[in-house]
Amino acid sequence: MLNQKVVFKSANEAVCTAAKQIDYHLMGYYPITPSTQIPEGMDLMKSQGRLDTVMIGAEGEHSAAGICYGGTLAGARVINATSANGLLYALEQLPVQSGTRMPMVMNVACRTVSAPLCIKGDHSDIMFALNTGWLILFAKDNQEAYDFNIIGLKVAERVKLPVIIAFDGFFTSHQKKKLLVFEEDEDVREYVGEYKAEYTAIDVDAPVTIGSYMNEPDIINNKYQLRLAMEEAKDVIYDEFEKYEKISGRKYCVINKYMCDDAEVIFAVLGSAFDTAKVAVDKMREEGHSVGVVTVQALRPFFGDEISDACINAKVVVIGDRQDSYGEGGSFSTEVKSAFYDRGVSAKVITRVFGLGGKEFYVEDAENMLYTGIEAMEFENVKSFDYYGAYKGSEFKNVKYFEPVTEKNSRLGYEVIDDGEKVSVKNINIKKSASMPKRLVAGHSACAGCGIPVNVNLLLKGIEGNVVMLFHTGCGMVVTTGYPTTAFNVNYVHNLFQNGAATLSGIVEGYKERQRRGEIPEGKITFIMVSGDGGMDIGLGAALGAAIRNHNMIIFEYDNGGYMNTGYQYSYTTPLGAKSATSHVGTGERGKPYLPKNTPKLFEATGINYIATVAESNPQDFIVKAKKAQYYADNYGLAYIKALSACPLNWQDEPRYERSVIQKAVDSCYFPLYEVERGVRRVTYKPKNKIPVTEFLGTMGRTRHLLGDRYKDIVETVQNSVDKNWEELKG
Repeated sequence: MLNQKVVFKSANEAVCTAAKQIDYHLMGYYPITPSTQIPEGMDLMKSQGRLDTVMIGAEGEHSAAGICYGGTLAGARVINATSANGLLYALEQLPVQSGTRMPMVMNVACRTVSAPLCIKGDHSDIMFALNTGWLILFAKDNQEAYDFNIIGLKVAERVKLPVIIAFDGFFTSHQKKKLLVFEEDEDVREYVGEYKAEYTAIDVDAPVTIGSYMNEPDIINNKYQLRLAMEEAKDVIYDEFEKYEKISGRKYCVINKYMCDDAEVIFAVLGSAFDTAKVAVDKMREEGHSVGVVTVQALRPFFGDEISDACINAKVVVIGDRQDSYGEGGSFSTEVKSAFYDRGVSAKVITRVFGLGGKEFYVEDAENMLYTGIEAMEFENVKSFDYYGAYKGSEFKNVKYFEPVTEKNSRLGYEVIDDGEKVSVKNINIKKSASMPKRLVAGHSACAGCGIPVNVNLLLKGIEGNVVMLFHTGCGMVVTTGYPTTAFNVNYVHNLFQNGAATLSGIVEGYKERQRRGEIPEGKITFIMVSGDGGMDIGLGAALGAAIRNHNMIIFEYDNGGYMNTGYQYSYTTPLGAKSATSHVGTGERGKPYLPKNTPKLFEATGINYIATVAESNPQDFIVKAKKAQYYADNYGLAYIKALSACPLNWQDEPRYERSVIQKAVDSCYFPLYEVERGVRRVTYKPKNKIPVTEFLGTMGRTRHLLGDRYKDIVETVQNSVDKNWEELKG
């Protein structure tokens, strides 16, 4: 047995430790709770010079999966981590990876799939991966998350299939526990050995075609070979469990059973609930009940013989599903019942869906599950399927907290003049605009100094009439719509980062078509999508698509320069050199590695009629542009507005000074104020004295370190980029 040491780590941290010891070539990732700590932790180690892995932050999980696949095609060892809708967004790429037999490791911190949006743990995400051809090992605790990351890589490379290491979000991913890790990284590397891909896309002397077009009968043979590899993995998993026991002292089996041999009632469950159920079994054994609990360590391949053997003597098996397939239980139930049927297990099977959305599972709950099994031994009327812990809920009551803002109470007499070349707006007065009712009202839970409500309400000061709003996932959405209340007194819709613009496009066109058919009355609605927290990274494709199609809507981006909703990882608009949870500053890293993305220019390339930048430091300019955007959205098509939006928590500055911080960004021309109207650029604010960009960078803790001598080259690059862009805008 090799030397090990006791550490106190969460499962996410344990994964980082295993990844460091394995020494992966590459990680492609996109932040999503609760798996985000894995790339954060690895990036921190890289900044400290303790990790060599190339870290590539993608603009979304689909691209992250593509980056990882590309790495494996180059013969590299690759790791990824994701959760929930991130896994679903990447799902299309998973069969590509397995179908071309490229091994890698992906950790899934299991979480609820929205909608409604919920970041807590259950198994509704991992079950979507069952049919992708990936191996899936399920870790019930932090120790297994560490060990399975090491074992899983070895299995994956032996059978040439990618592997998912799954564990419960928050219950396992974030809770710290004592575990053993190998003292020497070299011991882990000796166990996994050197990886030599059988074929790659970079061997110029032996070129291959990977992922060719294939018809029958070849495709069925391809899938059959994948099936054979999955079956081979059963023996390989057993073999690697035995080898790992010799170096670690920890014995693993494909199932984990407790008090099952003589049990009349067995509770079958996945993940962290197993240990909770063991406590319940001990209590009920003391009371004279013959009960036990079993879990599986592998979902793919599924070890039907082993789970059946564990339950062969039981009279009742209660299966706990932390997910529902909306048939006769969740996917785990389906697998277990199918195994029992094929192998002649006579136990009565009871299924209970429990713990969805991170609902706690206590010892008493496990006892209740087992008592349900005891009851089923005696009575025939026990339901074979039901939800555990669900409640009907109270009758819905639509409480009106505020009067809605409509055409009747939002007209301030703004005058729009279109001379055929440009649009001008008259009668806008800042004091007068304060009388317009707010569409985003009091009651949100944004941090003090947060720019989101400030910028959204400034935008809406320029929008008269009826409004429908769609928010991408992000801080702006989370802090305003905590069920069962809302901070909006206009119609509001939420959809995920990557598809908000497409969703609003559908609303716009559905509204127009229903009007055309006479199904709804004539009238005008201004449709606005609000995006931020990196939403113009992962959502950029859909947003540009909507712009190219030129739907009658406004896209408003509050750019706070990071993925703030998941704890501040760098986005494509984070300043060069800025510190974040995935762009640390240390001996091995120097903050955000590249210049920020110029989103307005991308929208300019689509040919839409109106693009503008705005800032809360210049409210008159802001409101005028909002009104112009409404005019263009009503009459010509899509309009795009971008605001620089403060985030005191992650910018690391004082909330009370945010307006002056934004002013410095504008006066340094780091964030110039301009518009592009019908293809013509026009600067709308020229600083009297253009200040150096360091005056803006120096206001924030995330960039203040750049003022030191070590980062002079970064500051020079930023200043040169700002100056070049400013000269281009001035013409």
